[in-house]
Amino acid sequence: MSKFICFHGHFYQPPRENPWTQKIDEQPSAHPYHDWNERINAECYGALAKLNVYEKISFNFGPTLLSWMAQHAADVYERIIRADKVSLLRFDGCGNAMAQAYNHMILPLSNERDKQTQVVWGIRDFEHRFGRTPLGMWLPETAVNVDTLEVLARHELKFTVLAPKQASRIRKIGDTKWEDVHHGSIETKRLYECRLPSGKSIIIFFYDAHISSKLAFGPYTRSIIRFEHGLEHEIDRDFDEDAIIHGAVDGETYGHHQKKGHLVLNEVLHGLKVRDDVALTNYEYFFMHHPPTYEVEIFENTAWSCESGLNRWFMDDRHSYDASTRRVHKWREVLRNSLDWLRERLIEVYEKEMMAICRDPWALRDEYVRYLLTKDASIIETKLSDAGSLPKALKLLEMQKMAMFMYTSCGWFFEDISRIETVQILRYAARAIQHGRELSGLDFMPEFLGSLENAISKDPRIENGKRLFLEQVMPLMKGASA
Repeated sequence: MSKFICFHGHFYQPPRENPWTQKIDEQPSAHPYHDWNERINAECYGALAKLNVYEKISFNFGPTLLSWMAQHAADVYERIIRADKVSLLRFDGCGNAMAQAYNHMILPLSNERDKQTQVVWGIRDFEHRFGRTPLGMWLPETAVNVDTLEVLARHELKFTVLAPKQASRIRKIGDTKWEDVHHGSIETKRLYECRLPSGKSIIIFFYDAHISSKLAFGPYTRSIIRFEHGLEHEIDRDFDEDAIIHGAVDGETYGHHQKKGHLVLNEVLHGLKVRDDVALTNYEYFFMHHPPTYEVEIFENTAWSCESGLNRWFMDDRHSYDASTRRVHKWREVLRNSLDWLRERLIEVYEKEMMAICRDPWALRDEYVRYLLTKDASIIETKLSDAGSLPKALKLLEMQKMAMFMYTSCGWFFEDISRIETVQILRYAARAIQHGRELSGLDFMPEFLGSLENAISKDPRIENGKRLFLEQVMPLMKGASA
């Protein structure tokens, strides 16, 4: 039986631009660099590009990161695009690059329209940059439910990648008896078909949790010998089918989180490339050449980085625990509820104002990404009943973009509401509120701030979400208005 090896890197940074200036403000915590994009590009993305690693691994890049990179790190950007083209030649038309849902929103927690737009924007961005239609899509935080998989399948995406713990049960196609794999015991060397209620299906790769953990947290990314020995164990393990041995980690592992990780990975890849008993591959190639023999059912509402479903992004549990005070600080749920309330108000504004100038406002929102990529106003203008309404339409669409950006997952990921990631999503909320007020005359700010007052920070200098907003977001709004 043939044995294939695939390492996947999920490369992503949240959108960091000031929504009033469209430039990234200086971030002192990224010293000696201007901001975290610059720092991680130097430590990771650029370092991997110089070693031509992207030609040898599977990868996805977040669209918001590629947008920044195209402007500020064009040499690295071009190497990434070129690496996918090289892989197409090497793997019979199957590329290393996968698409990603647009701005890293937790899709199972989003409404149906946002799921749709996030997937459509991710596909369109991929097509624009890589010049081909994607077969696979990376889900932010691998957060998944059946409804999310339905959206992928509806848009002709063929596969995604999940963690082993997200599999519930499996069976051989044609059998009636299911096997329970809820402890993460699923065999990761094969792909699986997930059949959906609509009658469609999607293929799922479940990455090797052991390999992935050793890559992310060491020692594999600190020791070539340990890495190679770990792989040998998996290569030698008996398996009666063609096997894919694969790990998936945040791409920033290589050179940023693990300072020598890019060098170690490159050396191991070089060693594998010259072996004749295994072959490097990517997910597209394995998918195209190995029809599934097993089917799988997933656990609903799970992710790779949360041990309790999706709690990290909407509930206050151990992720909000402060060991110094022995308290769980209540802010995640308040923040989620506050943004949900704001989103619904902005939907009302969008539908009322856009319906007056466009027959299908939500289809137009899906198309807006084409304008963002090309700045070709005719993409929007031809869908309007009156060409003179283009400025209003663009402002309505930008309001909706801000309403999605305010759900970027990083805003909930860390320990406190005072983090720069949460301040950033509050900036997007503020910009959306500002657009909504200019378009409709309605001011959602007082009620939004009143709600944020209940989001408690562990930092007594911050106190709560309202104070954080007034001190770190409101000055930007006033400065932009002046």
